Amino acid sequence: MGVALAAANLRPAVTSLASVLGDVRSALGVSAAWTSALTAVPALCFGFAAFAAPWLGRRLGMARAVGLSLAVLTLGLVLRVIDGPWVVLGGTFIACAGIAVSNVLIPVVVKDSFPARVGLLTGVYTAALAAGAALAAAATPRLEELIGSWRGAVGAWALLSLAALLVWAAGARHGAPTRTTGVRSASASGSMLRSPLAWVITVFFGLQSLFAYTVMGWLPAILNDAGVDRNTAGLLLAVSMLLSVPVSLIVPPIAARQASQAGMVVLLGLLSFAGILGLLVAPTLAPALWVVLIGLGMGMFPLALLIVSLRTRSTSDTARLSAMSQSIGYLIAATGPFAFGVLRDFTGTWSVALVVQLALLGALTAFGVIAGRPRVI
Repeated sequence: MGVALAAANLRPAVTSLASVLGDVRSALGVSAAWTSALTAVPALCFGFAAFAAPWLGRRLGMARAVGLSLAVLTLGLVLRVIDGPWVVLGGTFIACAGIAVSNVLIPVVVKDSFPARVGLLTGVYTAALAAGAALAAAATPRLEELIGSWRGAVGAWALLSLAALLVWAAGARHGAPTRTTGVRSASASGSMLRSPLAWVITVFFGLQSLFAYTVMGWLPAILNDAGVDRNTAGLLLAVSMLLSVPVSLIVPPIAARQASQAGMVVLLGLLSFAGILGLLVAPTLAPALWVVLIGLGMGMFPLALLIVSLRTRSTSDTARLSAMSQSIGYLIAATGPFAFGVLRDFTGTWSVALVVQLALLGALTAFGVIAGRPRVI
């Protein structure tokens, strides 16, 4: 319950703002560069803040560290709706710093607490994460209409994170703090930075995150420019996120039973490629179909988290690899939303940016195939 509720709070900070981004930009009177920077903040912050997660886990214990991250998330969600453009950026950064710690530590908690059911619990965790993202994307534009303000609609998601904090705090108070454990392996005495496989997994994680955050940040705008109204565009973003729920429940358990996850990587990569290609060549022909294909392809995220667990021998190694892949990986991902917006403004069309996305999907699939081969660090 606590893991699922915490996971449900790890994306509304991103998708709630993306679904009303046009109104936020108009209300604040900001430039396209500011908007591009805002879409890059989540991945950038996830990268930098993730470096601190293993240290916090060791100092406080996993349960307390996750509780602290939820408190920071709640604070950031409140702060970012009380003032102007720079406060919005700063509050978003604070909120995403809290998310970053949970991003790294919750998969470690799953492996440590449920070693025989890593695939299933990874699916539950990522399904809850996707459900939270979808709910925020679909509900925020309607909350804005009901409340009459984007600030109230976006800030309302602090209530969900507060609820998760209270549930998590109650659970942590009745259990011993979980710390990283496991046998000392070769990687424990050295650095993950020396492992070629760790770098492959990191780049794989970074490219799939780049793709996902570019979609979450810009899909409504792409659909708007193709003639889809704002509410429908927000709903379609929610559909792409919501599809990740069943995919997350299906993909990790199946992949965990296979020696190699390379085939699953190829399948998901092809689905995403087809969806982006549809947006490029015929965006108005079947926008819902393209969004569905993209949403199914986003099952790459739970698969990437699962691969981090499967390629390591102990929870201490999982914590190290999770921190490396997410810190460096999210820094890679941060370039995507910003560059995507800049390309759109420079060329006046989404075509060049979408072609770049197709090329990146090819690279993502190639790295995923290598990462999916059956071996451990």
